[in-house]
Amino acid sequence: MTIDKKIEELNIVLPTAKAPVGSYVATKIVGKLLFISGQISISENGELIKGKIGKELTTEDGYNAAKRCGLSIISQVKNACNGDLSKIKSCIKLTGFVNSTEDFIEQPKVINGASDIIASIFGDAGMHTRAAVSTNSLPLGVSVEVDAIFELN
Repeated sequence: MTIDKKIEELNIVLPTAKAPVGSYVATKIVGKLLFISGQISISENGELIKGKIGKELTTEDGYNAAKRCGLSIISQVKNACNGDLSKIKSCIKLTGFVNSTEDFIEQPKVINGASDIIASIFGDAGMHTRAAVSTNSLPLGVSVEVDAIFELN
């Protein structure tokens, strides 16, 4: 089954790959590695998912925000591969940043949102290494940001 068929089977609608708003590129290919810049939490209707996990937002809210980051990552991957997700050999690493209170300790559960969606779409090729890091704030007040590294065929 193709990745696009898997996305369709899972009833997933990928968001539009957003252009960067700063002095950087959204994606960069170096050899057989595809680097995806940090994708921030944006809802299905295009609104920023803002707030501090452990204060305004729950772990489950954070999970869903991270899932949205994962979908944005896949959109950026598809864009970088000229629409052809079969060019992806594997997801190597995700790094997730969680805007959370100082006593919040469930960062891995939050970043599972991104990990789970990538693994569900890419199967074994979606299994990756990961870091889940707490931070006291993120750009524009968003709750989660995730970046990624993929291997190309």
